[in-house]
Amino acid sequence: MNEAMFWSPAENGAVQCKLCPRNCIIPEGIAGLCGVRRNNHGRLCAESYGKVSAAALDPIEKKPLYLFHPGKRILSIGAFGCNLRCPFCQNSDISLEYQKARRAAQTLTPEDIAALAVRTVAEGNIGVAYTYNEPLVGYEFVRDCAGLVRDAGLQNVLVTNGCVNPGPLETLLPLVNAMNIDLKGFSQRFYRKLGGDLKAVKETIALAYRHCHVEVTTLVILGENDSEEEIAALAKWIASLGLEIPLHLTRFFPRYKYAGRAVTPRETIDRLSEVADIYLRNVFAGNMG
Repeated sequence: MNEAMFWSPAENGAVQCKLCPRNCIIPEGIAGLCGVRRNNHGRLCAESYGKVSAAALDPIEKKPLYLFHPGKRILSIGAFGCNLRCPFCQNSDISLEYQKARRAAQTLTPEDIAALAVRTVAEGNIGVAYTYNEPLVGYEFVRDCAGLVRDAGLQNVLVTNGCVNPGPLETLLPLVNAMNIDLKGFSQRFYRKLGGDLKAVKETIALAYRHCHVEVTTLVILGENDSEEEIAALAKWIASLGLEIPLHLTRFFPRYKYAGRAVTPRETIDRLSEVADIYLRNVFAGNMG
């Protein structure tokens, strides 16, 4: 297995992963919460390195990125694992309950990914998007692919939950052209339910915005993050970084542990978009779930 970056030894043969704000202390033979960064005889290993569970040539708008090379397509790849535990996960089969995807995953090298990206330029491809599951739990593979994709003159896109420590993100950002970052809500109460940290995600958005094109997505769930007050606060904060940053407000469709929840009505998205429009210049009401 490939040795991971950003870790240190801990007591009794454990290691501490320092990739994301969870800073997991991982005993021998065990993986961290993400499921893919494993203690292998006192070394932290990137278990998902080179494992591709999904690949497609998608419209760039599907990421969603609306103001970054609109009308183009991008080679989108995913692995498995995630460092959050969202009960409404839209890709739980590869992010959280991923054992089947893990067994079926292709093994590809960074050179394979870069070559495939180059071959699909004729089909409108502009580069590679690291997406579907949380790409940063597979940091090392993303880094190695991104370097080769950049050398080929193509674009690198991250679609991420933003739960990453500043040091690793700063190391990767010179290779990244655009990011869509999930801002799940605007309360620590909500993030605590997901196993995340609002402050860390805000820091990710602010840092990324200083280095590359950034768009933000909030999946709106009835009774969770759908108040006008919360969306107003969220939009106002994004505007404090840049009035032009796109915000995508998208509809929730029942998934995973929230399979019994109601679909978010289009009317709710339209109403909250009007609230966000007070603060931001580029608010998009989407149907993605």
